[in-house]
Amino acid sequence: MTEAEFQAILLSIKLASLSCLILLLLGTPLAWWLARSESKLKHIVEAIVALPIVLPPTVLGFYLLIGFAPDSMLGQWWLQLTGNQLAFSFSGLVFASCLYSLPFVVQPIQSAFKQIEPGVLDAAKVLRMAKWKQLVAVELPLAKNGFLVAMVLGFAHTLGEFGVVLMIGGNIPGETQVIAIALFDHVESLNFAAAHRLAIVLLGFSFVALLMTYFFSAKSKRVGSIGVKF
Repeated sequence: MTEAEFQAILLSIKLASLSCLILLLLGTPLAWWLARSESKLKHIVEAIVALPIVLPPTVLGFYLLIGFAPDSMLGQWWLQLTGNQLAFSFSGLVFASCLYSLPFVVQPIQSAFKQIEPGVLDAAKVLRMAKWKQLVAVELPLAKNGFLVAMVLGFAHTLGEFGVVLMIGGNIPGETQVIAIALFDHVESLNFAAAHRLAIVLLGFSFVALLMTYFFSAKSKRVGSIGVKF
């Protein structure tokens, strides 16, 4: 494996790790609200969160490219704050990845909160637990497998993204060239041996991610059944 390929793998892992961390911090309160709310706005918010699943990545990337441009409101704010432009930078990739992978983190956590039996929450209310204490001491521990599924899916999805990354980041080695872009670069130059090397890396990550997702999902269902008995 060449130094450039190794650099692309490290950059991809850095991007996926940072995006996952941000999504867990921002996505947890959103997932909790979606699981518990009876607001009429809930379905609109759910549709907005799920939009990246059905929207072609190039469409999302195109609108983000316009939104990140130096003459846009967001682009100007970022330029004044950091001195760097948002488009075609690693920071821009992090913003875009957080939006693109949002449903893959929010939906498993939302599902895990929903699987908690109402009787468990009623018992916490009888004990007069404050809302925050109920969340920290009861709901978060019971939903932990949902968080693990969200982390695995969010990481794997960010690691393999192509369309959004190409539109927002381009192909700058060491700055925005992630595994999928480097693989595409090798195919364009007919270097299939190098393309195979990177494809195998993504295939391995994807298989392990799916294996972990099924494992944690099965554990999550068992936790749900324990909640019924409790």
